[in-house]
Amino acid sequence: MDKGSWKHSLLLAVVLANAYAEASFSWHMDDFIQAVKQVENGVPGSGPVAVLKRLRHAAGLNDALIQYFLRAADSGGAEMDVSLLSFISKAVHHRVTEENQEEGVVLTPDGTTVALTPLLLGLEAGFLSKNKDRVRGLLKLTFTKDLESHPLSHHLGPDGCWDNVSLPQVFTLLDQPGVLTTAQINGGMDGFVLGTEIAFPSTSGRPLTLSGILTEYYCHNLEVGGMDVAPRLISRRRRENFRKLGVPSITAREVVKSVEKQRRVMGLKKMDLKKKKQLMTLVKEGVKEFVQEYLECPPIIPRCMWGAKPYKGTPTNLTLPLPFLYIHHTATPSDPCLTLQQCSADMRSMQRFHQDDRGWADIGYRYREGGVSG
Repeated sequence: MDKGSWKHSLLLAVVLANAYAEASFSWHMDDFIQAVKQVENGVPGSGPVAVLKRLRHAAGLNDALIQYFLRAADSGGAEMDVSLLSFISKAVHHRVTEENQEEGVVLTPDGTTVALTPLLLGLEAGFLSKNKDRVRGLLKLTFTKDLESHPLSHHLGPDGCWDNVSLPQVFTLLDQPGVLTTAQINGGMDGFVLGTEIAFPSTSGRPLTLSGILTEYYCHNLEVGGMDVAPRLISRRRRENFRKLGVPSITAREVVKSVEKQRRVMGLKKMDLKKKKQLMTLVKEGVKEFVQEYLECPPIIPRCMWGAKPYKGTPTNLTLPLPFLYIHHTATPSDPCLTLQQCSADMRSMQRFHQDDRGWADIGYRYREGGVSG
């Protein structure tokens, strides 16, 4: 083979390899944990803080506020593989595109979607904490950091849909983004809960690696007893654990003070009184919505995530608060589903029974005089 043909073949191989990598990537927490393990293996013996700083450096998370609380991030060792660097940068850097696709988020095994930036910042804040009663900067890094970019909105959410739950690549929001998307809120709660646990551990024997911490929290396999026998510190309990930390009692005034602190650190001018009052009003409404939708209510997996068929007819949208709620059992109550895949299959089976066998509009019910209808 002559030199020209050799170069052409090499170029073709590189192109095909890159095309394959782009086609097979997945934004699933399992894949992100594997990437974290590669970072850990690249610097043997490095602790979680060093790994977190390498991840932060790769994703470009190094603005003035982050440096104020966590100090500057550096590569901390040998150069990272180009493909690994690209994956981490895309996985962690959060943004919403013009097509309403949310990036910097991953699908977790429990079916919820999590933004990685607030999660990783919360973890690092917990490891660096030296206070005896609180984690310095934890609320700012996990929640209020992004309020400045949406100063005129208090709306939260929405959630979204993955193009494929087995190989998630594109996450599209169900509506226009509010001040914080559901994925950012999930990541913020996880970062706050894990950061607090790391700073003030309630038990001994925590994993010594970042990948171990993430695996234990996100990848726990439920046993036959379900949540009744599940550990305390897992992602399925994020809302419960967040409530127990007393975070819902945070006042709008504290949030506004946090935003003011952020502006000072970022070198922005002080808010005038009018803007401060406006922000206070919006934050009060936002805190109320947050408590109602993300703490008092259980997490709801969108229909698109379990493969629902369309509603037959025109559905009536529900509004909070609901006057009552009826929970239906599965087809086999003695054999409950324990994974997203099992639960999705059960939901599809029940919908087929209700729509195809019974001829009802959907899987849900409504009460009317004389009985129950679909």
